[in-house]
Amino acid sequence: MHPGEDGVSSERAYFRHRLGLAALLVFAWTGSMFGQGEEVPTPGSAQPLPPLRWGADAEGGAPYIFNDPQRPDELLGFEVEIVQALERELGRRIVHKQYDFKKLIEGLERGDIDFAMNGLEITSDRQKRVRFSRPYYVFKLQLVVREGEGEIGSLGACVKRRARVGTLENTAASRLLERLGLPTYLYDSQVTPFEDLAVNRLDAVLLDVPIVLYHTRDKPGLKLVEPLVSGRGYYAIAFRKEDEELARQFDAALERLLLSGELRRIYEKWGLWNVSQEELYPPNQFGLELSAAPSQPQELRGWSFASYFPLLARAAWVTVELTVLSMAVAVLVGLVVAVCRLYAPYPVQLLALAYVEFFRGVPVLLLLYFLYFGLPAIGQVVQWEVPLRWSPFVTAVIGLGLNYAAYEAEIYRAAIMAIPRHQWEAAASLGLTPTQTFRYVILPQAVRIILPPSTTDFVALFKDTSLAGTITVVELSKQYQILSTSGADYRALVEIGVVTALLYLLMAVPLGYISRRLEECWHGGQLGEGRH
Repeated sequence: MHPGEDGVSSERAYFRHRLGLAALLVFAWTGSMFGQGEEVPTPGSAQPLPPLRWGADAEGGAPYIFNDPQRPDELLGFEVEIVQALERELGRRIVHKQYDFKKLIEGLERGDIDFAMNGLEITSDRQKRVRFSRPYYVFKLQLVVREGEGEIGSLGACVKRRARVGTLENTAASRLLERLGLPTYLYDSQVTPFEDLAVNRLDAVLLDVPIVLYHTRDKPGLKLVEPLVSGRGYYAIAFRKEDEELARQFDAALERLLLSGELRRIYEKWGLWNVSQEELYPPNQFGLELSAAPSQPQELRGWSFASYFPLLARAAWVTVELTVLSMAVAVLVGLVVAVCRLYAPYPVQLLALAYVEFFRGVPVLLLLYFLYFGLPAIGQVVQWEVPLRWSPFVTAVIGLGLNYAAYEAEIYRAAIMAIPRHQWEAAASLGLTPTQTFRYVILPQAVRIILPPSTTDFVALFKDTSLAGTITVVELSKQYQILSTSGADYRALVEIGVVTALLYLLMAVPLGYISRRLEECWHGGQLGEGRH
């Protein structure tokens, strides 16, 4: 046996013990740090009448709610004007909160918003979870085909031909097509179905009349099928069931807007008033006669570079913040997990291994949904006192950071193990402690191995931040999606898409360049020493 081997072994054991304790302390510290979520203000706690939070997805597009091309920080749409009228009727300020349309009901239940109004249809499954207001719009469905299409003149013809019909997911149109057994193509954007119809990927599109009016007006080659599909549906405002008093106030305000003619004025301005809206009047109540000529949709103003670029730049900065902070979490947690796997006591090693396998196996999107929607719900059920309602941004940082930490941990572990074992012994013979050896000898050499794959992960993280849009973070991809449904023409859509891609490249490419330069400097110096 080598004379210094016993000493090295004992020092390694001591080092493992200290690192294991340090790892546990860091885990406890990070847990306490992340446990400090945002407190949800309770009505009346700070102000007698705090602003009401209106949940709606601007990605829904025209004519419901979308960014004003001339004043990008302001919103347009017939629902925006209805909310402004309700604000005046209620004498209470209402603020918009960007929220994914598919998660509006969950946002209500979570307490992120006070009411949801975004072309939300009254359905039996939703009525079990929320309290709907009186309807504020009666909608019908309309079929759209290509100009010159002679065989599809009705929905019945689609059934006979087994036509390919596109629509939005989880809507009255999608449920109707499913009931008819038609080949249905579901979309999450209002724009894409019409584009696919124009290039013959679809035979027809079935959507709500307001959507059809605004997304076919500037698309030559498409034809609206008359008459409209039989039946009707209702848009209404959704509230939590326990907010009955607030819902009643909105019901009364909507009725006043209807009887005063304000609601009709808004619909006529946007070209949405029709005979179906007479159904909104209470029994034995009458309004002004309809105009002789049907109203036309309001002209939408186009997007210019000066109007959309500030929105993209602001969202790009959110993407940078999200990426940098998430990577910081990944580096910190990843290093702790890697050290635990190498030097901690065996039970802690197993926990570190379980962490890696769990977070590498769970999709990031599912993790974000669980942290944002599932964890607060679990906390309410078990009555935890620890605050678990983090803001969307904090949730995204934690979710992305924890996921990428699993990959970083394996990179760090492999890099540390790649350093020859005799360097520990050489450092011990020079009188360095295990901690000093790890800090001044092992880790600097491991960083050279870590840098290339970690840079690749950093660039990948830039793109994965787009998943944060699903929990209402308006990062670069989400902002592009919002702009793409704001009534822009095809030229503007392509231009905005190109600018968005260039912004991603502008953020990601310099990272690769810096990484290569550092790698050349470090490895170049090492090779130079070898030649001497």
